[in-house]
Amino acid sequence: MTFNVKNMPGQDRDGAPGRADERAPDHGGGDERSADDDSGRGRPGVLRRPRPSTTTLLEAGVDYLCLEALAELTLAILQKDRQKDEATGFTKDLPRYLQAALPFVAQGRTKVITNAGGINPVAAGRAAVATAKKLGISGVKIATVVGDDLHARLDEVREAQGGLPNAETGRPWDELPGEVLFANAYLGARPIVEALRQGADVVITGRVADPSLFLAPLVHEFGWAADDWDRLAAGIAVGHLCECSGQSTGGNFSGEWWTIEEPWRFAYPIAECEEDGSAVLTKAPGTGGRVDFDTVRQQLLYEVHDPAAYVTPDVVADFTSLRFEDLGGDRVRLGGARGAPATPTYKALVAYPYGYASEARVAFGWPDAYAKARATAGIFRERVRMAGLDAEEWYEEYWGVNALHGPTVPMDEADEAPEVVLRASWRCQDAGTAGRIGRELVPLGLSAPPWGLSGQGRAMIGSPTQLLGLWPVLVQRELVDPGVRVDIEEV
Repeated sequence: MTFNVKNMPGQDRDGAPGRADERAPDHGGGDERSADDDSGRGRPGVLRRPRPSTTTLLEAGVDYLCLEALAELTLAILQKDRQKDEATGFTKDLPRYLQAALPFVAQGRTKVITNAGGINPVAAGRAAVATAKKLGISGVKIATVVGDDLHARLDEVREAQGGLPNAETGRPWDELPGEVLFANAYLGARPIVEALRQGADVVITGRVADPSLFLAPLVHEFGWAADDWDRLAAGIAVGHLCECSGQSTGGNFSGEWWTIEEPWRFAYPIAECEEDGSAVLTKAPGTGGRVDFDTVRQQLLYEVHDPAAYVTPDVVADFTSLRFEDLGGDRVRLGGARGAPATPTYKALVAYPYGYASEARVAFGWPDAYAKARATAGIFRERVRMAGLDAEEWYEEYWGVNALHGPTVPMDEADEAPEVVLRASWRCQDAGTAGRIGRELVPLGLSAPPWGLSGQGRAMIGSPTQLLGLWPVLVQRELVDPGVRVDIEEV
């Protein structure tokens, strides 16, 4: 039996360690019997219409279309949306993707699985029903998975397990810097499997782990047991390879990237899966990109701390056991996955207010571009000090010199750089102070070192944006699972 899963555009992903900057809205993702990812691992951005690859994959006959849409950054963005309107909190472009997919769903040609419900899957479910009705589609079952939201139960959970220390730093819960804005556990594939068992055609979840979206239809279709660790690990490997947009098909390729064909028509991965856990990763005919041993193995290690123990809610997968066979023709077979029992805990993410940030970007040209940029940074800092303004954090970097590669960059020729962009950023407790700091740079437009200061884009100084701090915790499964449920509505 061949099983395809597709992944569509998602929102993408992480901010700086321990915090998230909320700016743009978001996207979607995909899964298999045919698995394709038309998304970007969770990168922020609003899609006005589904990408052409989405329609291409639907027409190619994918059995499951998975929209992997969330990241830590995405959740922060959605929280900012929900603060303005309680009816929001899911990815804004979900209805646009459903407009493309629902006609195929209604014809029985595909099913859709997505975590685009974000921090408000109930509202996302309503939007999906409204989209179907707008299209005149009936007879479609739309499932909503709830129970990942732990906000109202945090005190109960904390008391039951004796605390919620920061899983990365070990800091005790009492040191949480601010009020809780949201708290969501990373669920696994099981509630999606249950929704599919009940006949759901579209499954919308909140925070489900990315690869679990792809594992769920495999468990449902092939009847894999909850403790069949090797097959579950194989499904997680498929999900990991499909979840990150076009990265398995040549996107972000660190090899000979210039040889990737027609990148303007980028493909997203399709996985043809078998009951024994083996799969072939490929892409839709007539699309750009490339699927080969190198593009796939690069994605395998993406965002993986320990390849021998990739921890998910469903299984701990050993990616070092995988074997890839390049079949040619944009087809790579994978097999040999091994897995160990899932951990007794779920990861959960707690967010709290972390002040406001702003930034300024100014460019200088040769000669002495780097020296002029550094001098301007010093003048700016002194003006801020003289104005009596206080930034809790301050950061400077020099594009064109060492902003990307830091201390690894030889500085012998830095003073001969043809052009340098100074980017200064700062964090304050309130938006007003962050904005006033930026205004101290304005007079330098005519008073900076010579031949120089020019902004980038329409604004030299950005408007302050709210920041959220992130506090990861581990929560015992038995405290979460009883609250997880599947609600199904037939349009």
